[in-house]
Amino acid sequence: MRFSPGLLDEIRARVPLSELVARRVSWDRRKSQPARGDYWACCPFHQEKSPSFHVDDRRNRYKCFGCGASGDHFRFLTETEGLSFPEAVERLAEQAGVALPAPDPQAAARAAERASLAEICEMAARFFQDALAMSGGEQARDYISRRRLRPETVREFRIGFAPNGRDALKRHLIGKGVDEASMVEAGLVIRPDDGRPTYDRFRNRLMIPIQDERGRVIAFGGRTLDPDGQPKYLNSPETPLFHKGMMVFNFHRAREPAHRTGQAVVVEGYMDAIAIAQAGMGNVVAALGTAFTEEQVARLWRLAPEPVICFDGDAAGTSAAHRAVDRILPGLRSGHSFGFVFLPDGKDPDDLIADGGLAAFTKELAGSQPLIDVLWSREVDAARIDTPERRAALEKSLEELVRTIADERVRRGYQLDIRLRLSNLFYQQARAARGQNFGQGGAQGGQGFGQGGGQNFGQGNAFQKAPSGQARGSDLPGSSMFGHERMLCGLCLKYPELLERHVERLAQAQFGDVLHARFRDELCRIATELQDVPVSGFFETLDTRFFQILSEALDGPEEAGAPGGGGAGGGQRMVARFHDLLQRLPILRHEPPADFIEDLFCHYLDVLELRALEQDLEAELAALGDGLDEADWERIRAHSQDLARRREECARDEQEIAERGKVFRSARPVSSTPAGAAARARAAMGQGAIAGAGG
Repeated sequence: MRFSPGLLDEIRARVPLSELVARRVSWDRRKSQPARGDYWACCPFHQEKSPSFHVDDRRNRYKCFGCGASGDHFRFLTETEGLSFPEAVERLAEQAGVALPAPDPQAAARAAERASLAEICEMAARFFQDALAMSGGEQARDYISRRRLRPETVREFRIGFAPNGRDALKRHLIGKGVDEASMVEAGLVIRPDDGRPTYDRFRNRLMIPIQDERGRVIAFGGRTLDPDGQPKYLNSPETPLFHKGMMVFNFHRAREPAHRTGQAVVVEGYMDAIAIAQAGMGNVVAALGTAFTEEQVARLWRLAPEPVICFDGDAAGTSAAHRAVDRILPGLRSGHSFGFVFLPDGKDPDDLIADGGLAAFTKELAGSQPLIDVLWSREVDAARIDTPERRAALEKSLEELVRTIADERVRRGYQLDIRLRLSNLFYQQARAARGQNFGQGGAQGGQGFGQGGGQNFGQGNAFQKAPSGQARGSDLPGSSMFGHERMLCGLCLKYPELLERHVERLAQAQFGDVLHARFRDELCRIATELQDVPVSGFFETLDTRFFQILSEALDGPEEAGAPGGGGAGGGQRMVARFHDLLQRLPILRHEPPADFIEDLFCHYLDVLELRALEQDLEAELAALGDGLDEADWERIRAHSQDLARRREECARDEQEIAERGKVFRSARPVSSTPAGAAARARAAMGQGAIAGAGG
């Protein structure tokens, strides 16, 4: 429904914004001036000690001067409670006593039908709840006890019991004045095709109501209590109220905690979701089947930008994850993706929580894999790459999958990322086929991607630093410029879209370390002149030094010497990638937004360019010696002024990035992210360029 500006203004005028916001904050009495409609509080969107969140009742606007959040009544509800815009309007209109425009007659009739069916489902839910406590519900109560569900959990999720009789629910609803046609329409009873009497769809089952975003019961899931009963789980059929492919279980409860934490967890079944919620994790939902639909994907993104899908680690769970990947790929867009967790084989979330509490489940979530890693594992682990034809087949398969991504920016990022991975995989396989040990005179001769700031990097191996003069400058491993260069290399690999957007500037940057410079050169070649050349056709033409950093970043230092023979296990090694980049840039553990990461990337380029200008000035002064005429002096003065201006800009940018980093750390602490448990175990901070942006 489209709402007129006048209607929205009327709603805003009738509900003071401060009244709405006050449900989430406590006003600062010293700074607030209620008589003027001027209110201050600590921001509800990020953690802070001094109030920087301002509400202006006269303008009906709020703004946080710390994190930048701003908006009106409707934006506040969508941001804090995860409501859609129409839902926010409807809620505030009801609160304000403002009548919404009447829908067209057909839409009104459909709405009335849905409301009637929802009332019938509500009657059925109460019947099932009552039946659970009555004689005949002993088996269901025993099952609840075995699943360790507490009474308050049973009440919250309105768990009930469908008696074993043929028409117990039907007779109850008839007594309430409900006709059989409406029961059939609601999916509660079945009308046989042969003319026999209707009968209850759910019999001798534990009943879990499925509720919509407003909390209305619209369908049911029934778990059989018969050891030999089939199917084990039975959902309501499609009805005017219930469209299985559009719903996720527990959405209405998970919405607020998901928005508060910035994360959502998706499990396979509603009993799993109930067990996790009971353990204290409210931001959990369940799929109503193992095959995701595009509508469900979009709905999950309303909860969080990168929900984590948790599957059993058996063959069925892996297969379900792979189907989900294919369904998710086309809809990927900037800032929106999914993570995947595979539980130990034979374990479900309830088992983990029973054995080790919520911490055991959270620990598994800490190992979530990005979607691209799951896609890579699926394709590579099933492939053989021992011939040119087979390498080309793997590359073609991955290219065709990535081409399904509609968002051009995300698609190009995936394409570049996949090409870098293929380069590394093909290179290692080729070395293994020639019987060469990658670790001797290779990556294992030095330290990892960021460990120890790069000291001893490449000592005594084929990638040893070249004599002075072969690269610009003389930065030593462990120096500030070495760290900047190293982080630029890592960021290019972790965020290929940055390489794509800034490839010209990166190509012109002066790198002081030969290994970094050669790596950068080959990266830029792959992103430009080789972008249309198959990886299988160019990987052996790349500088061998390129693969030292690439292998360590993609496989982790402990895996860099392990060639990818035949593709087996090639995807599993991706779990350790970028560990050392996180040591250098611990702010990445807090999952900062893309614009912050890009600003950080550009700042590192600024610093390198500033260093190059300083070296140019030093060289020019050294060349002039004492023979300085007026023209030389003017040129040197202009150069110095430009250098001073650039230094000020860099310092200002660094301070701004540091302040923003503090906001992200407080708004999204490491412990609240899926990788929080793992990050705490790696809390030691490596060398970083910006202390304020560190962890």
